[in-house]
Order: sequence, then structure tokens, then C-alpha cells
Amino acid sequence: MSSSTSDDVFQYTGSETIPKDVTIVHFSCSAVLIKKISDYAFEGCSDLREIVLHEGLQLQTIGSGAFARCSSLERITIPSTVTSINDRAFKECAELREVVLNEGLQTIGAAAFYGCKSLESITLPSTVTDIDQNAFRKCSSLKETVFNNGLKKIGMQAFAYCDSLESIKFPNTLTNMGCTTFKGCSSLKVVVLNEGLVEIGNTAFYSCSSLQSIAIPSTVTDIDYLAFQECSDLKKVVLNEGIKKIGEFAFANCSSLESINVPSTLIKIGNYAFNSCINLREMVCSGGLPAIHSCSFSGCESLESITFPNLSSRLKAIVQAGQLYAHNKVQVYINRDRVEWERDGDKLCKRGGEIYTPVDVRPRRDGWGNVKQTLDQIIKWIRYYEMKEATTLFELALWKAKIDQLQDDIYERDACRINVPGPVKDTILQYLDL
Repeated sequence: MSSSTSDDVFQYTGSETIPKDVTIVHFSCSAVLIKKISDYAFEGCSDLREIVLHEGLQLQTIGSGAFARCSSLERITIPSTVTSINDRAFKECAELREVVLNEGLQTIGAAAFYGCKSLESITLPSTVTDIDQNAFRKCSSLKETVFNNGLKKIGMQAFAYCDSLESIKFPNTLTNMGCTTFKGCSSLKVVVLNEGLVEIGNTAFYSCSSLQSIAIPSTVTDIDYLAFQECSDLKKVVLNEGIKKIGEFAFANCSSLESINVPSTLIKIGNYAFNSCINLREMVCSGGLPAIHSCSFSGCESLESITFPNLSSRLKAIVQAGQLYAHNKVQVYINRDRVEWERDGDKLCKRGGEIYTPVDVRPRRDGWGNVKQTLDQIIKWIRYYEMKEATTLFELALWKAKIDQLQDDIYERDACRINVPGPVKDTILQYLDL
């Protein structure tokens, strides 16, 4: 049963019918402990502007749609006893400006604050482990979101189209970020991703047009398709060792991106991954060439070449060491299938002795595949020389250790020479499949 202490204040005990013109609600804790606000209890109460929830209620759950479309509600404080805000609980509360969430809350349901277009900031307690899909979608005034350690999952479209959101720093505990999570956050300038994140879902930052730089943690193995498409201000992308795949259209239409350095762990660059990155001039590969689709760099009008500085320095060391056999073997593959090498002594050298491939292989259907095969063969010969050198150094180290034991007896030094047996060397080098 309900009662009123004035014409404006409605006392809620948990079971009665709610008049649609209610303006202020107090939750009675005199007779019955209210553990849950019923699903859709106050839905559509457009005049409701104040809700008073006491800690003494022992309230645990705010039901699905409980305050949905309460368009005059401006603020709410959730008691620490509440562990769950269910789906659509405050959906489309257009005037809701202030939400205080206390420690103890664990889950925020799907679309819980969807369309709360006046909400300006939100701080998630450390007890929250899961933000479900669409939870804060279209909160167009949301400028600040604070995540605390404890959060493990952000569902898809959880913050999509939060047009005023400017910066995000993920907690160290976050491992799962759903697709389209921050899609259309056009004011988002700063994103700090955490070590521990495994995957950046599809369209996660699609059309975040103000984002200027992003560093992908070493724990991320996949950047899914469309992840950063239409990030027109994105100028700097840092890919750390550990990344294996860049999906289709992942960085398409990132018109400010000028260079990309891909780590040695990268295996595949998907179709149209860098489509129409019109200012992309340089791609630097720390290892060999990953598998690249023929259209991965379609529309990259400024791209001149792909360079391999790591391979270049290793090949340069071979030349300087006078290892003509290894050098000649590598030389067989230079200038084959558009793999070129500008030596330091060349008159037209612009790259300081780098191995590179011109991007005019792009139009050829099998161009990237042929280049990759050639580079893989070059890498094998470089490794062959390096492994051979390593066994020689190992022999010298063993010899020196024996000599050190002899102290002043220099006449026995030759007897201390130790050779690594031929079968051992063969075993070491055999894996290169030359």
C-alpha cells in the first residue's frame, strides 16, 4: 500500500501501482525490506524529478526499465547495497545529469543509461566487472568516464555515439572490449589502452574523427575489421610486438596517417586494411613481409615503398664481415620480384643501405605473394650465416675457457681447441630448409 506525506511525495513499499504523475518518490523502509525495484515500476513517469534511496533499504537490484523514460529526473544516487542495475533501468532519462554509483555495484545491464543525453560524467566503482552492450550509448553530453581496476568486460556499443567524450583510460584488468564499443565518438582525442587487452573488436573506434594517436599493447593479437576506419585525424599508430593480424578496413580512410611500423610478429594485413590512407608515405617492417592482400593499400596515393631496416642492417653486417658466400647467395634474390637494395655506396642511394620494395607491385594480383617468397628466402640465407657465425663464436668461447684454466702454460693452447661436431652444426642449420 502507498501513502503520501504531501501532495508531491510518494512513499513506495514495493508492490503498489504507481501513478504516472508522481514527482518525488521516497522508498519506505518501515514495513518491508525492499530488495528489488520491480521491472518497469516507474517507466514513463515523465514528471518524476527526485528519487530518494536510503542505504537502510538493503536494496539489491534496480529492475529492468524501472525508471525508463522518466524524462524529468535529474539526479540519482545508487546505494552501496545495490549489486545490479538491470537492462534499460534508466533508458532515455533525457534530463538525468548526475549519477552516483557506489562501491558494491557489480553489473550495469544492457542499455541501462541509453540515451541519457544530459549525463556529463560517470565514475565506475572498482566492484563493477561488466558493462553490458549499449549501456551508455547515445549519452551525447558525456565528457568524462572513469574506469577503475576490476572492470573485465565492456560490451558492444557500450559508449557508441557519445559525441562529447574526450578521453579514455582503460584499467589494467580489462581483457575484453566488444565491437563498436566507441563507434562515432567524434570528440574522442585520447585513448590509453592497457596491457592485458587481447583484441580490439570490429568497428571499436569507427569514426572517432578526433583521435590523433593510438598505441596498441603487446597483449593485443588482433585488430578486427573496421576498428579505426574513418579516424581522419589519426596520425600516429604504434604497433607493439605481439600483434598478429590487422583486419579488413581496420585503418581505412585514416587520411592523416603518414607512416606505419609493423612488428615482426605480424602475420597478415587484411583486404583494404589501409584503404585510401592518402597521406601514408612509408611502411616499415621490423621483420619480414607479412601476408598482404593485393588491395591492402588500395588508394594509398602517397605510399612510395616498404622498407626492411632490420634485414638491411643484418645484410650490411654480412658484407662488412667479408662473407662473400652468404652475400652472393642473398644477392641472387636482390632485384627479383621487385625486392631492391640501395647500398651505401650507390650514387642514387636515398635510404642508407636499405632493402625495400617499391609499391608498384600493388596492381599485380600475385605481387605481394612473390615479394614475400623472395624476402623469406633472403631471411633464410641471413639466418644461415648468423647461425654459422654463432657456432664459430661458441667454439672460440669454449677454447678460451680451456686456455683460462691453463693459466701460464701457453704451449698447451692448441690442445685446448674445441670444435662443435659437424652433425651438431648440421642440426642447427637444417631447420632453415635451404
